[in-house]
Amino acid sequence: MIKTNKSYAKRLKVTRNGKILSRKSGQNHFNAKERTATSLSKRRMTRIYMNNKAKSRFLVNI
Repeated sequence: MIKTNKSYAKRLKVTRNGKILSRKSGQNHFNAKERTATSLSKRRMTRIYMNNKAKSRFLVNI
């Protein structure tokens, strides 16, 4: 039986329509040098496009 990769699934959010959203990378430190527009755009979540092989590997029960 294949299990969902829980450590990966906790970083994602699945919308009502089945879209997969994730946090943008590069937000943890060294943000003082960035432009305001860059830091504001990193606050938004972005959509992840996965093929069915990756979904079946990591997100079995989602």
